[in-house]
Amino acid sequence: MSDLEPPRTAALPIPELSLVVLIGVSGSGKSTFAAEHFGRFETLSSDFFRGLVSNDENNQAASADAFAALRDVAARRLDAGLLTVIDATNVQPASRKSLIDLARSHDVLPVAVVLDVPERVCIERNAARQDRSFGSAVITRQQDQLRRSLRHLGKEGFRKVHVLSGVDAIAEASFVREPLLNDRRQERGPFDAIGDVHGCRSELETLLTKLGYVIERDAEGRPVDAAHPEGRRAIFLGDLVDRGPDTPGVLRLAMGMVGAGHALAVPGNHESKLVRALQGKRVQTTHGLAESLAQLAEEPAAFRDKVERFCRELVAHLVLDDGKLVVAHAGLIEQYHGRASGRVRSFALYGDTTGETDEYGLPVRLPWAEEYRGKATVLYGHVPTLEAEWVNNTMCLDTGVVFGGKLSALRWPEREVVDVPAEQVWYEPVVPLGRPTGPAGEQRDPGLLRIDDVLGKQVIETRVSGRVGIREDAAAGALEVMSRYAIDPRRLVYLPPTMSPPSTSQRKDLLEHPAEAFEAYRREGLDRVVCEEKHMGSRAVVLLTRDPAPFGAPAGWRGTVHTRTGRPFFDEATTQQLLSRLDAAVERAGLWEELDASWLLFDSELLPWSIKAERMIREQYASVGAAATAAVPAAVRVLEQAAATGVDVTGLLDRTRRRAENAEAYVAAYRPYTAPSDGLNGVQLAPFQLLASTGTSHLGRDHTWHLSLADRLADADAELIRRTRSIEVDLTSPASEEAATTWWEELTGAGGEGMVVKPTAGLLRGGKSLAQPGIKVRGREYLRIIYGPDYTEPENLSRLRDRDIGHKRSMALREYALGVEAVERFVAGEPTWRVHQAVFGVLAMESEPIDPRL
Repeated sequence: MSDLEPPRTAALPIPELSLVVLIGVSGSGKSTFAAEHFGRFETLSSDFFRGLVSNDENNQAASADAFAALRDVAARRLDAGLLTVIDATNVQPASRKSLIDLARSHDVLPVAVVLDVPERVCIERNAARQDRSFGSAVITRQQDQLRRSLRHLGKEGFRKVHVLSGVDAIAEASFVREPLLNDRRQERGPFDAIGDVHGCRSELETLLTKLGYVIERDAEGRPVDAAHPEGRRAIFLGDLVDRGPDTPGVLRLAMGMVGAGHALAVPGNHESKLVRALQGKRVQTTHGLAESLAQLAEEPAAFRDKVERFCRELVAHLVLDDGKLVVAHAGLIEQYHGRASGRVRSFALYGDTTGETDEYGLPVRLPWAEEYRGKATVLYGHVPTLEAEWVNNTMCLDTGVVFGGKLSALRWPEREVVDVPAEQVWYEPVVPLGRPTGPAGEQRDPGLLRIDDVLGKQVIETRVSGRVGIREDAAAGALEVMSRYAIDPRRLVYLPPTMSPPSTSQRKDLLEHPAEAFEAYRREGLDRVVCEEKHMGSRAVVLLTRDPAPFGAPAGWRGTVHTRTGRPFFDEATTQQLLSRLDAAVERAGLWEELDASWLLFDSELLPWSIKAERMIREQYASVGAAATAAVPAAVRVLEQAAATGVDVTGLLDRTRRRAENAEAYVAAYRPYTAPSDGLNGVQLAPFQLLASTGTSHLGRDHTWHLSLADRLADADAELIRRTRSIEVDLTSPASEEAATTWWEELTGAGGEGMVVKPTAGLLRGGKSLAQPGIKVRGREYLRIIYGPDYTEPENLSRLRDRDIGHKRSMALREYALGVEAVERFVAGEPTWRVHQAVFGVLAMESEPIDPRL
């Protein structure tokens, strides 16, 4: 509905995000007016665009091209969420219609500002301008078109119309920019978003009490308000009404909370239909509306009027918490956030549908959440599900309380789901609870993987670190590896993350030193870390099971041993032989019984390194070592002979001798890691973390607990299980740090790779973010394998100090979050495709361009 407003001196309201159309005849002062009231870049002038396309602002022949360019720029501004003003005469309905259509196509409100100046004034102004050659007849014609338009601007589609009649009214005018009704970004919570209630007042009271709200009752004992002692506010996600036993009671409580400022609310499709019914319009009284109307008929007329007004005035969606949270009954795609139009409201109330109905007579809905990649979290209801689950930073909180399910809420910003069970089945569902109503109209097999689960740009919601994005090109590369080489996805529960080195050491001859790792964790606010010996082997994930059923495997299957890219280490026979040995060790250590488990998932190191890297050692390291140790000493001998004849080759000889020493050190660095193995002979497993066991994730346990289990396994089978030596460090004690540094020096001095520094407490948030799961500190001689024989030369060390580890740190955290998510989803019994989505994400991130030596 438009507001046709008379001239006034009070500031005129315009929406912050809108398309403002100036309307006035030539000479009415629109350009001057726009310059006074709007920003330099906010106003798009038709004259200016004529100049852009023809070098002449008055070239009317260029108008078509000028307006095409103007509309294109306006569209881009509206896409960016910027208020835009159109400075043109706009006195013809056709020209206004194109601008109204432009506003609607970008879901912004069109606003008309009319400068109604006397015809004689406009004629005088144009006569005084040297660049205007048209006569008064043009002004007269435009004035006539304006007059005939004034009464119809609202009907044309303008949401606000401000008519400024006369020169004085124009001079006195001012504007105030008002946020849209859905713009509640200043409301920062904390909130408790509550899914579809559907008349289940008793369950709502129970949920509010569980959330900590104190319910206020009237003289008749009816709940009329609920306040939280900590200032939290509820958000009702629509569909308060219909189907349940007490729609009036739910409305009385919700309206009281909203009226008192203790809650916010958005409408659902059921409220929309109820409003039409209460207004006396013809509607079908199906899907519970008949029950609501019967219940409301027993209430006073004043209460029904209040309900009609409350439901009618609800805003279809709300943008909250600085734009980080969006709530709408049926959800909302990102391009509609903070916008206002009929189609935005329709999506918010009904979701995205095909226009078809399924065999139950319900709309076939498109899975918009599966495609969502927006920055804001979207909370919604509308389609009942068995559990409230994250899908691409969205969550449906309708868990079917009226159908005998649960009433669910999400605590924001904590992202914690709180629910209460239904007291009974209040309304028999048309569709079995939890059955999706997608285009296929069928329940998805939990074990069915779809290529669109992993391909394209992906955003995966993780519990420990929020959203993790996967690039489209990275996903495509991972698919090639996963589909050709990886083990069965049903048995691929976890891929380990990459690990970041510390900041580059400033010590003269070192790139890495424990001091930088200790300081990194101290900055995160941690006071205890554990340093674990870093085995020079290959990262191995070991799944050991006595119950193959959860993994879709045949009887007698014991599990898997796979690489950090999901490839099997051994053939099936050797794998089962190794797992049989490990099973026996677990049995002797008493872990099966102690953990009450039928399967165990270990993160570990498999030695020797040559099991997986034999070809790389032979073709890369050994070939370089052989060439260097053959060629460089020969060059030394030639230079020594030249020096003996009196030729001055002192500098070159010194450099070549150092290179010969470096080559020998290079060979000595990689040679210890090439121990031979035959089958399981010579193979050792060094488990350092028990990731999970039946029904339980152990990622939150202290690392000392994990290492103690590994020690017990080593006691049970010392030939197969390698111990992981460790030392704890108190970061508030310099002596403790010095002892750990000395230990590292002894490890690396004896030919060891180095150590990994981890938060003792395990999975831990440091400061405001997730702490690094581990920082590897490698020894000086081991890094010779990575950076080459001559990396310790001063000029090379100086260059290498500029290595950028920021991306590596970020990737390590994101991969770790995905790994944790995969384990927790599997333990929680989520569908295989959900687990695989997180596992696949880790592999995809390995495709990101980064220095592989870090």
